[in-house]
Formats: sequence, structure tokens, C-alpha cells
Amino acid sequence: MANESTTKKILETQLYRAVQAIEDTVDEEIAKIEKMDEDDLEKLRLYTELPSEREFFAACAKSPALVCHFYRSSTFRCGIVDKHLSILAPRRVECRFVKIDAEKSPFLTAKLKVRVLPTMVIVKNEKVCDMIIGFDDLGGHDDFSTEMLDWRLGVAGVVDYQGDLNSPPDFQKNQKPRNPLGRRPKKTIRGREDDSDDTDEGDE
Repeated sequence: MANESTTKKILETQLYRAVQAIEDTVDEEIAKIEKMDEDDLEKLRLYTELPSEREFFAACAKSPALVCHFYRSSTFRCGIVDKHLSILAPRRVECRFVKIDAEKSPFLTAKLKVRVLPTMVIVKNEKVCDMIIGFDDLGGHDDFSTEMLDWRLGVAGVVDYQGDLNSPPDFQKNQKPRNPLGRRPKKTIRGREDDSDDTDEGDE
């Protein structure tokens, strides 16, 4: 009985610590949002362009979740991403949506190894947690839906996606069973593991 009592106490202690850790994380996210002024909150509802690389770091520091589209004006598919992110920005106020000109951001593109355009860099709590490179994760074609991108960002954990994360919406419509996601390397704002499939910067 003594051993059972000790084991129970240990389990209770571990459970308490786990719950406390979750509560602390939630409190931190709430605190970040409460610190935002009206201008910051308004930016969450808009898809905006960052004028400089320095602004990228400032935006990451102010936003618990951020999606940054690295674009080139001459790349057709970057316009497709612009369209979808413009739709998502006012819907998903829990995440900030921005874009930055890749050709004017040599430091960031080098450190994050942005080699294919468009690339969406996904940042959570000031750390790069994911990247959407080209359209492979979105079905591999140009006419993916906004809901498909919303789902993909839900998989990344930066939007509160209400559907089934295991079932991409466009594949549900087309009755295709496969999941578009493959292995994704770990990344940080200061750099990420190399992806040998993307050797040259250019259009997807």
C-alpha cells in the first residue's frame, strides 16, 4: 500500500507540473496579446509588406504567430499566394500575415535558405517552426483553395483550424487519399537545415 501511495503521489505531481506548464504557456500568449496596442491589433487584420529585414525581426517579436511570404514581383505564383493571404488575414486575427521582397532581403534569404519562390516562412514565439516551399504542400498545383492554405497553416499550429488536420480539404473534394506533407526540416530564425531538393533560388 505504501508503494501504491508513493506512486500515486508521484503521478499527481507530474500531472500538476504538466498542467502548470500548459497554463504558463497560455498566460504568456495572453500577455503578449494584451501588450499589443491598437495599431498592432489592426496589423493582425491586414496582409502587409515589410519594408526592411529589420522589420521582420520586429514583427516576429510583437506577434505570437506570423506568416511571412518571401516573394518576387516577377514571379506569377507569388501573386497567387498574395491572393490567399489577403483573404486569410482578416479571418485569422490570431496570426499576422506579411510579405517581404526576397531580392531586397539577402540576409534573411541566406540565413533561412529561401531558394524557391514563393516561400512562406512560419514563425511562432519568435522561432521559425515551419516553411511552405512552393505549392507541393498545397496539392502541387496553382488552383489550390484558400481553405487548403488555411489547413496547412493549421498543421503548422499558427491558426485555429476547425477542420480535420489529417484530411486536407482539397483532397476531400477530389477524393484523393494521399497527404501532401512530407518530411520537413527543423528551422530557426538564424538558419535551418539544408533541403537538398531545392538547390537553386527561382520559381516553383
